[in-house]
Order: sequence, then structure tokens, then C-alpha cells
Amino acid sequence: MGPDPSWMFDFTGTVIPIFLAVVIGIIAVSAGRGLLQWNRNNKSPIMTIPARIVSKRTEVRQQQLQDDSNNSRTSTTYYLTYESDRGVRMEFKVDGNEYGMSAEGDRGILTYQGTRYHGFQRQPHYSTAE
Repeated sequence: MGPDPSWMFDFTGTVIPIFLAVVIGIIAVSAGRGLLQWNRNNKSPIMTIPARIVSKRTEVRQQQLQDDSNNSRTSTTYYLTYESDRGVRMEFKVDGNEYGMSAEGDRGILTYQGTRYHGFQRQPHYSTAE
């Protein structure tokens, strides 16, 4: 007699459903967090405050493609950190064009709603020297 094959059915009948439950749970928690943040942002007032850009950063991600060509796809996410006149710092994800047109030290009017970025209107710098 050979080895008992019933252990394989026990394995697939137990481990695979647990694995699927964990994966579905992770997806549900992630979606729930996103919906909660979206709801909080919708309930937050739209704020417009004087601020300045204090920092710029990027996050680059590289994804290997599944084909046989050894190619990869790169994506960049852009962030700007603003500081209000009261010293409160807030970081927002912005598009590449906005990022490229921004410089640390720029002053202007920041508009946001919770964690949702609405825009930044730069104010011209006036020299006090005569």
C-alpha cells in the first residue's frame, strides 16, 4: 500500500479556505478605510488658509511586467508639504505638473478639505528693499 492521499484533501479543504478568507478580509478592511476617509473628507469643511511650501518629495514605484521581455513599469507619486501661518504642516498628493511648478518657499493660499487637496494659489513676492 502506498501513502494515504487523504491528507491532501484535508490540506486543500482547510488551508485554502483560510487563505481566501484572509485575502478577502484584507481587501475589505482596505476598502473600508478608503470609504471612511472619503466620508470624513466629504463631511469636513473646505478650508482656505495662507500657507507656504516647506517640502517636496516623490515616491517612485517600479513594477515588473509579467511578459517575457524583462520590462518594467515605473510610476511616480508627487507630494507637497505646506505649513500654515500657525505652524501646522500638511502633506498632500499633487499631480506632476503642480509639483513641477512648485518651489520650496512659495507662499500663497492653500485650499483643502480634510486630506483632499483642492489647490494652491501662489502669491507674488514683494521686495521691501528700495
